[in-house]
Amino acid sequence: MSENEKIRPRDWGRTDGGVWRVVIWLVKAMAAIAGVALGVLALLTCADVILRALGRPIKGVFDLVRVIGAVCIACAIPLTTAVKGHVAVEYFFNKLHRRGRVVVDSLMRLLTITMFAFASWQCVVYGGLFLKNREVTATLEMPVFWVPWVIAVACALSAVVVVYHLLFPGRELVRL
Repeated sequence: MSENEKIRPRDWGRTDGGVWRVVIWLVKAMAAIAGVALGVLALLTCADVILRALGRPIKGVFDLVRVIGAVCIACAIPLTTAVKGHVAVEYFFNKLHRRGRVVVDSLMRLLTITMFAFASWQCVVYGGLFLKNREVTATLEMPVFWVPWVIAVACALSAVVVVYHLLFPGRELVRL
């Protein structure tokens, strides 16, 4: 192996290759799904309002809004995490010394990873129960087992994004 082919420590955090490229692609794909879902929600809501005024409401619109809304929100979480877009109250955090901020930040990231991993696992279990019990929406009778699984993927991906933030503090995985 030549000197140029060796992996240098400063290359570990690069986001232009390897596993982080896949994570970035997944984050962006889920954000695209969230965007499409939001557009569909807007169109569906507008169409229902207009058709309802004409005495022809869309059958099952409540079911569709619930399912599409859940998918929209879930798929937006990884991108929000990647760009560090969550709300944070930093009043007390900023009063700490540098070492205290590093410790608190690291502990909070570990707690967040644990929370996202636990939520992902529970959503997989919940989706499995929906599948086993053949849960469907009230009006359209559309199967809903897959919705918790989408949420599980979003939570798992968000946990991976937080791992990136833990390994490379001060950097966003994705820049808008």
